Amino acid sequence: MLIDGHNDLAWAMRQQYEGDLDRVDLGRLVPTLHTDLERLEAGGVGGQFWSVYVSPVLYSGPAAVIATLEQIDFIHQLVARYPDRLVLATTADEVEASGGRVASLLGMEGGHCIDESLAVLRMMRALGVRYMTLTHNKNVPWADAATDEPVLHGLSDFGVDVIHEMNRLGMLVDLSHVSPDVMRHALRVTRAPAIFSHSSARALCDHPRNVPDDVLESLAASDGVCMVTFLPAFVSPEVRQWNKDLNEEAQRRGMLKGSPDHDRLVDEFSANFPCPAATLDQVVDHIEHVRDVAGIDHVGIGGDYMGNEDMPRGLEDVAGYPRLFAALADRGWSESDRAKLAGGNTLRVLRASEDVSAAGS
Repeated sequence: MLIDGHNDLAWAMRQQYEGDLDRVDLGRLVPTLHTDLERLEAGGVGGQFWSVYVSPVLYSGPAAVIATLEQIDFIHQLVARYPDRLVLATTADEVEASGGRVASLLGMEGGHCIDESLAVLRMMRALGVRYMTLTHNKNVPWADAATDEPVLHGLSDFGVDVIHEMNRLGMLVDLSHVSPDVMRHALRVTRAPAIFSHSSARALCDHPRNVPDDVLESLAASDGVCMVTFLPAFVSPEVRQWNKDLNEEAQRRGMLKGSPDHDRLVDEFSANFPCPAATLDQVVDHIEHVRDVAGIDHVGIGGDYMGNEDMPRGLEDVAGYPRLFAALADRGWSESDRAKLAGGNTLRVLRASEDVSAAGS
């Protein structure tokens, strides 16, 4: 079974269609999106972590909590609208019992979504959320983000409390987006295996969102999984440099990522300086690097399909997964190793977090 660790369909729908399922039929091909049910089927996706992301630039405090609840509601509505093709899943057993439908799991992207409240964290878990990414692109008061200026150089005492509560609840600790210091600190204090839901290898592409080799080794020691992402800026050094140039121009103009002005700058920059293309082979290189450093039991897939942004050639949308696995077979990957990458490792980590929770962590 192929289980993808991160898909931003809910945010793309919020941006493009105000989250209104009456405005677009996701059961058919939707060219303005990377994801629809027709292409999920073509891609062989059996399980999907749907991100219930909200932008920390646009939402903070109680507003971020409300917006996250709206995103959770969207996924619940989506599953209810297509019950023959989707089913909500909150446990590893429910994923495996999905009966040919796409097992739909929830992942909350960014600690700003709980507004420094363990009670909110508990309620998000009660609504089906199975992982929380500790930060997004901006720091939270209790953890540093990879793409913000470091303040804590790790986790605060409350940040450690958040991780222990997540362990108790059976919620996976997701270290995508956090600083390397937070990655290392979290791996020392978590009692359950952690994940990277959508990150690639820093040794191959020097992006702060990617995972250093020493962290990959620590992740393996704690039995976690790094789900390799397809985002071009994280897999291609050339695209990474293009994005650095764009970000420097945005900073010069005082524009925040996610703002309408920044979106217009992206269009302007792209017209004047076309972005290079990432490739499927580069994604395979990252997958193999994670395997080589962390081991075959600690690598997974986290495509991070969003809306209609350019993705690597050969992986343009969620229908592309078979091409990825064919490329791995061409490089000599065995069927059993491909099965671990596809979803076996992710199911193991889900079960491990459930075991820790059941044991009363």
